[in-house]
Amino acid sequence: ILLRVGLKKPTNPRHHKSSSQKEAFKGGLLRGTSKQPSSSDFAIGNRLSGAASHPFVAPCPNPVPSPMANTMARSFLQAVSSSEEVAPPLRVVQMEGLAVLKIIKHCNEFSPALVTGQLLGLDVGSVLEVTNCFPFPIREEDEEIEADGANYQLEMMRCLREVNVDNNTIGWYQSTLLGSFQTVELIETFMNYQENIRRCVCIIYDPSRSSQGALALKALKLTDSFMDLHRKNNFTGEKLREKKLSWVDIFEEIPIKISNSALISAFMTELEPESPVAQCDYDRLKLSTAPYMERNLEFLIDCMEDLSSEQNKFQYYYRSLSRQQAQQQAWLQKRRVENMARKAAGEEPLPEEDPSNSIFKPIPEPSHLDSYLITNQISNYCNQINGVAGQNFSRLYIMKALHEN
Repeated sequence: ILLRVGLKKPTNPRHHKSSSQKEAFKGGLLRGTSKQPSSSDFAIGNRLSGAASHPFVAPCPNPVPSPMANTMARSFLQAVSSSEEVAPPLRVVQMEGLAVLKIIKHCNEFSPALVTGQLLGLDVGSVLEVTNCFPFPIREEDEEIEADGANYQLEMMRCLREVNVDNNTIGWYQSTLLGSFQTVELIETFMNYQENIRRCVCIIYDPSRSSQGALALKALKLTDSFMDLHRKNNFTGEKLREKKLSWVDIFEEIPIKISNSALISAFMTELEPESPVAQCDYDRLKLSTAPYMERNLEFLIDCMEDLSSEQNKFQYYYRSLSRQQAQQQAWLQKRRVENMARKAAGEEPLPEEDPSNSIFKPIPEPSHLDSYLITNQISNYCNQINGVAGQNFSRLYIMKALHEN
């Protein structure tokens, strides 16, 4: 059985890829590597990987049904269903060092183009263990190539099973540029994943941020309240106030813990140089971070323009709504005067509402999802600029003190 997760294109993806971002991704992204994984990317061979949600019990050669067997089967299924209902919340994502290195290598090789891959591991209690991963091939939007992508995944799962590697799908990873990952496509991918997998995460890796001397790796999942609202596809102001959902309640970041086996840890200890200073320590002392700051500011300005256009939509909606309400009041006043005249003449009054009249048709309220995502992205850019600027000031003051001495 193939577990396929399809993707839907965003209804209004204009603000998710700004003009400066499009120019920055020129060459790599236009080849089809910047979009979210397609349905063929998520074709998973459950029969090959053994990722079934319930244990499979092989039937005996000559099964003989009995009341006791039926009772035991019912009690077993009840126990399994009750254990799923009381599953603990996800607290930490534990990643093997090998999986982290594979993700970093894949993303750095194709940077600034965006790439994706599959996460494999185990779901154990409140811990999601990422033990391995494999990249998705770069592809174009073609049915034959998508079919090849599905076959590629099945072959990968079969090979991993043969070498006794964990091959249960627990999510996917993707690269990003300057933290530009909060898009409608990411949400749609999450929703399609969680229709078939109980718990999954997305590992985001930013090669540009990592070049500044920090490991820009984070694990994200959608909050339960946002998923409930997204299933109803109702992001009106009334529903958001009722659910008490703000723009910070869309994504939930899960702490990442990197672990290695004792043998790998001992081997890495042997490989450590005598000098305690590593290359990443030198990277943190770079004084020239102007390109990184400039790109962040460019993307921030683009997001501010997109947010302004979203606000104009809501202003137009509220102006139209107030204009409609004024027209309705005027029409009702006129109808009441007409009904009073009809009553005086002994005729039946007319209804005070006319569904065929255009002024009584409700005006659809724009969705708040786009503005929430843009606000999230603006907050992300501001945090990045704040962090880099603070580190730059610290380095400049250190260098000033060294020159004075």
